[in-house]
Amino acid sequence: MKTTTGRRVFRIHWVPGTDRLHATCHCAAEREFEDPVELWEWLLAHPEGHTP
Repeated sequence: MKTTTGRRVFRIHWVPGTDRLHATCHCAAEREFEDPVELWEWLLAHPEGHTP
């Protein structure tokens, strides 16, 4: 993953055919969620719970 210096890139994708969201942190950790609030809490808690 290539990022601009000083910026963090988070990626969130809807998983087609489901109600789930796939999140990728700037550290390359990935996880799926049903609740968007829980997703953002996980992303912003970096590095807690993140294993690339």
